[in-house]
Amino acid sequence: MSMTASRAPIPSSAYVARDATRFDSTELTRGPWDPGYQHAGPGIALVAGAIARAAAALDMRHIARLTANLIRPIPIAPLSIEIQTDYAGRNVAHFSARLVSAEREVARFTAVAQRPAEVLVPTQLAGHPHPQAARSPETSEAIVFPHTLGRVGYHELVELRMAEGILTRGPCAVWFRLRHPLVEGEVPDPIVRVAVAADSGNGISAVLDFRRYIFVNSDLTINLLRPAQGEWICIDARTLVGPGGGGIAEARIFDRTGLIGRSTQSLHIRARTEG
Repeated sequence: MSMTASRAPIPSSAYVARDATRFDSTELTRGPWDPGYQHAGPGIALVAGAIARAAAALDMRHIARLTANLIRPIPIAPLSIEIQTDYAGRNVAHFSARLVSAEREVARFTAVAQRPAEVLVPTQLAGHPHPQAARSPETSEAIVFPHTLGRVGYHELVELRMAEGILTRGPCAVWFRLRHPLVEGEVPDPIVRVAVAADSGNGISAVLDFRRYIFVNSDLTINLLRPAQGEWICIDARTLVGPGGGGIAEARIFDRTGLIGRSTQSLHIRARTEG
């Protein structure tokens, strides 16, 4: 009598909170390169959410910039977050944070938060009105994340729709939406929705053949004009390759109402060794 192995059930969230600073990682965080490590997007988003809560306590409800330095691969393991308020003025606050696993720092962060204010500006400004994404989520084709390990992972955490271009064939624009909560029982903050998508800019706009080259991002910086609105975030990305093993992935970031910011990633490029 033959037995057919059944697939493990999909977790209900990417992380489960033990308390305000400690989290258990689930398989929904798994990246496409190694079964034991996470895609960096969920981990960056996890810390972004914690920073947003610290900023909101000071009434600084707009995260204007978030920078993540990815020091080591993030394991699918318990994680803890350490946050420090470096400076808090009347209208702007600066934060730093660390993401730690098994007492080892895996990522370091800085962020700038601002107190929102109503400001009337002239209507006829250069670059205004802000540009829109090429297509709406409803008119964009549903696509599948290109790289998986045949297991539960990031590709099931997010839903993708192609707004423009061809995935992993150069510049392209992709809509992202969380299929599951990042943290069990929590509604994602706008910066969480942006961060979980923005780290994929390098992957979706790849110009080099993954079978022949490694092109890893060691950081991510997001600058936002305003908080994102709604569930869908569009990453309109392109990759630029330098002659000395360096590169940049840059993206415009949209929500349904238009441009909300930009992101950049520094790339480390090497040819794969055979065997």
